[in-house]
Amino acid sequence: MNSVPSQSARPLPGSTAGTGHAGSSNKSALDYRREAAIFPRASRPIIDAHSHVMGRDAARVYADAARTFGVRLTYSMTPLPLVKPVREVMGDSVRFIAIQTWTDPDRNRAHRQGYIDAMETLAREHGSRMMKIWSAPRLRELFPGESGADLVEIDSPWRVKMAQAAEALGMMIMVHVADPDTWFATKYSDAKIYRTKREQYIGLERMLDRFTCPWIAAHMGGSSEDLDFLDGLLARHPNLHIDTSATKWIVRELSKHPAARVVEFFTRWQDRILFGTDIVTSDDHLKPAKDNPAHPKADQASSPESAFDLYASRFWALRAVIGGGYQGPSPIADSDLAMVDPSRFTPDDAPMLRGVTLSSDVLDKVMFANAERVVGGWWREHGGW
Repeated sequence: MNSVPSQSARPLPGSTAGTGHAGSSNKSALDYRREAAIFPRASRPIIDAHSHVMGRDAARVYADAARTFGVRLTYSMTPLPLVKPVREVMGDSVRFIAIQTWTDPDRNRAHRQGYIDAMETLAREHGSRMMKIWSAPRLRELFPGESGADLVEIDSPWRVKMAQAAEALGMMIMVHVADPDTWFATKYSDAKIYRTKREQYIGLERMLDRFTCPWIAAHMGGSSEDLDFLDGLLARHPNLHIDTSATKWIVRELSKHPAARVVEFFTRWQDRILFGTDIVTSDDHLKPAKDNPAHPKADQASSPESAFDLYASRFWALRAVIGGGYQGPSPIADSDLAMVDPSRFTPDDAPMLRGVTLSSDVLDKVMFANAERVVGGWWREHGGW
């Protein structure tokens, strides 16, 4: 009589190295389709709570990669002009998070009243029940000095108007509040312009207290480097949740912590962490020639096959580090290494990853149950699709 193989007999993540097609999103030449089958099957379909699906053709490739890794529902920050074509491809497997229309030539309007108008359309016509406040330090470059005095701070007058509009529309709020420490050490090193990383959170905490709906702070709250800081932030604000998006950044920084500390953090906040990839798709990813690219990350792929690897690599890396116990090199090139230490690294180098093993109860909450309860529950309560 055949017995079920023990967990130790299972192939490990990364065991298909050399059998796929190598590239900047697949430095180990993994067969991502075979890799997906190696991870333990979740008890229910996974929810990607943070992606950017843009473009009809790219949506098909994203949906393929998502299905391959057991993802059946995606919350996507899709610009309003692209919502209908993405919906036509993905149907009920996608829900939309309101964002500003970045391609609007009137930048001042797009980031102010134009965004509130887009929120209203997405809520009314597409059932959106979440909006995104993008408050990255780079916003100070788009609106320098006095031109951004009413906008760049997370609790500035226009941000308050947006949150009030969200409240009226029955929307919860996602926020991007800070970027990696590597960026503050380099491109944001002038604190007179960008402020320090900790200063990014002063206004956020005021907004969390003022607007009591559920919030999701993207990218592990912007501070995957400092789990102690996140402990305090989550403890002070019971309406705050975080997601695991910005995969390349998150897996790099989580791998630097002692494994026991990561397990402790995920266990302590098991009801407040949501799985999200931050995959950014573009139809340009399917094209070898990019004469007029629609997105600044258009050069990340140049064919359907490399686009699949680009999207699949994010699912793989998160699953390998968060619960997969993978130990080895990241398959994703990480230019932040060279940005901080060009004497040791090139833009094509990748960090070592040190994954952890989580209990099945904790992993299930992170992978789908929290998104279903927090986001899905809010959607149902407020009449979203």
